[in-house]
Amino acid sequence: MLCFCHNLIKRNDIVPIMPQPGDLIEIFRGTYQHWALYVGEGYIVHLCPPTEAAGAGAYSLVSVLCDTAVVTKESLEEIVGKDRFLVNNLLDDKHKPRSVYNILRDARSLLGLEMPYCILRGNCEHFVTELRYGKGESRQVYYALGVGVRAVAIGMKALNAASNISCVKSKQKRILL
Repeated sequence: MLCFCHNLIKRNDIVPIMPQPGDLIEIFRGTYQHWALYVGEGYIVHLCPPTEAAGAGAYSLVSVLCDTAVVTKESLEEIVGKDRFLVNNLLDDKHKPRSVYNILRDARSLLGLEMPYCILRGNCEHFVTELRYGKGESRQVYYALGVGVRAVAIGMKALNAASNISCVKSKQKRILL
């Protein structure tokens, strides 16, 4: 087995966890995370839009425009490239993981399949959480939507405040006339 210690991220000085079959792998691509399922012997299965590859850099951001992706099995080291990754079974406290046997069986059965890809409803994180937990979820989407909703709310408050100031000035002008 290959060692990826140089790419594993430490959290709070905890020794990084080496991936085990069925683990979710979070790969940090800068502005977003790519997700994969570790299947053993240095390999991952992931939902791969045409633009998602190691070293793709800013080009990988174009994956949001893709409407299909292919389930592929590739070397973890190759896909991670110079990026960082960590084992992140993020929903283990919320959902009971399926058996490793069932996770790997289903992952293998999907290899080569072209699937619909939607950044909001069917991205790589949805794909791997569906395999591990039987339920597809994406924290990135929840986070992005939360940030978007907050930004809209702040914008609405600013517009409302500006409108109120404008109304007060308008009323003051009318009183002076």
